[in-house]
Amino acid sequence: MSMFDPAGPAPATPDAPTLDPAQFARLKSYGTPAEVLAGEIVFRTGDRAYDLVLVESGLVEIVREATRDAPEEVITRHGPGRFLGELNLLTGQRVFVTARMAQDGRIHRIPPERFRQLMGEDGELSSILVRTLLARRRLLQQNEASRSLEVIGTVLSSASLALRTYLARLEVPHLWFDAESVGGEALMQTAGVTPAELPVALLPDRILRRATPGELAEQLGLSYDEPSGEHYDLAVIGGGPAGLAAAVYGASEGLSTVLLDAVGPGGQAAASSRIENYLGFPDGLSGAELTGLAAVQAAKFGARLFSPCEIVSLGTLGDRLQLVLSDDTELCARAVVIASGAEYRALPLERWGEFVGAGIFFAATELEARSCAGSPVAVVGGANSAGQAALFLASRGNAVSLVVRGPELSAGMSDYLVERLRADPLVTIHTSTEVTALHGDAALESIELTTRGSDAAGRVTTGGADAGGRVVQACSGLFCFIGAHPATSWLSGVATDDDGFILTDTRLDEEHLGEAWRALGRGPLPFETSVPAVFAAGDVRRGSMKRVAAAVGEGASAVASVHAALGSAAAARP
Repeated sequence: MSMFDPAGPAPATPDAPTLDPAQFARLKSYGTPAEVLAGEIVFRTGDRAYDLVLVESGLVEIVREATRDAPEEVITRHGPGRFLGELNLLTGQRVFVTARMAQDGRIHRIPPERFRQLMGEDGELSSILVRTLLARRRLLQQNEASRSLEVIGTVLSSASLALRTYLARLEVPHLWFDAESVGGEALMQTAGVTPAELPVALLPDRILRRATPGELAEQLGLSYDEPSGEHYDLAVIGGGPAGLAAAVYGASEGLSTVLLDAVGPGGQAAASSRIENYLGFPDGLSGAELTGLAAVQAAKFGARLFSPCEIVSLGTLGDRLQLVLSDDTELCARAVVIASGAEYRALPLERWGEFVGAGIFFAATELEARSCAGSPVAVVGGANSAGQAALFLASRGNAVSLVVRGPELSAGMSDYLVERLRADPLVTIHTSTEVTALHGDAALESIELTTRGSDAAGRVTTGGADAGGRVVQACSGLFCFIGAHPATSWLSGVATDDDGFILTDTRLDEEHLGEAWRALGRGPLPFETSVPAVFAAGDVRRGSMKRVAAAVGEGASAVASVHAALGSAAAARP
């Protein structure tokens, strides 16, 4: 069924504004006019790059092309004074819908390089465009356009969870089908795939069997595909809050900037269901919302964002820094900001790896919560991230056991969270307690808790605890927030402490500084590492505060030092 009056364009809405004459004229000045005929394709599903298109006359229909299990559908229509395009104008993702002329008309094509120029020169139009592109992405995620990418998998599968997490972080419109549902079974039969080939990604022109985020990224245009040896002013490694801030400030201040992340934008912050102590958001927001908007902001200023892209080495090549990707692609930069963050710690328990994605999770978002809706769960950890996860899961109707190794919850958690947790009837706090065993067949079904000494909270659940303080209780989801270790195993030649955290500025001793520094005639700048023009920000840096706001500040401040380093290098040239 159509969502609009088929006789004309859809009414003006946040995703379909009509420009006034002055705005239209300014936007038109960036483009090239073209006469188009009814039936002509303006851009098509799967196109890697396309133009921002301004409609002067005629009528354009936005179409979700036919898929294996659904006929073509017209999503909306745009007439004079409207523009065509979606968030992939900024992100570089392949096109999800087709634009086709429904009437003869005249359009103006604004190519990518002129679009970037427009975004930097006209603040009013830039604001209108970003708001509209975001609104259209949300609409695509909710309507029939999401059928352009269909994913089939199983709920209790780490491979399926990895694929869904990647798509969620990139906000890629798609439809998810549980292979065990009626719809999933029917689609598998239509596509000719078997359970052994799951997860499967169905694209308009191909089927990806045993699909991985990396393979899907190549098809969506999100993997790094620039020529080997490409040069940038600034390369940012890691897409958490620190890396995204560095990309925003680098690109907005005129540096050609590329951001590479091994998983997907967001880092550990994207795993947080709610952040309530971030300045300017009194009602709080999810980590995914914060980092998703930051990624759009970075792209708006011209930063190139690619994921998953794994860096395997960092070295020097003449007066440049050289990064090598896992596929041996090389790129060079005048400066590098390492913001690779930290990797989640796991409990040293038998069958842990077996249950990751099948009942064990390192994030508490809607995606993970849906897999254990209404069932008893456990959250392990005593910091704010664990408290936020417990409250979020309780708000979804889960009975939550919060398992804390230490004797006092308040030792590592903000007071406002502690009070809310104590007041929530669905949360049971276990202090001086550890998870000591995991039980289940194909998925996690129960856990063993062992209380050592006295439980300060005095709220251990009943159910057959033995004399040693052990109890086995039902648990369909174990959410682990016990900290992380720095993601620096790939890094060599940069000074770190014994735990792998990168040393910067005042934490560097003379033994860390070699001939390169003497030749420069200066000491390390704030956030600069033992390698000149290489900086570190966020959780990967020794001495960081491990807070989202602090990471954002470090990423921005590191860029100030980047400018200083590049300026001093330029001044030193003969």
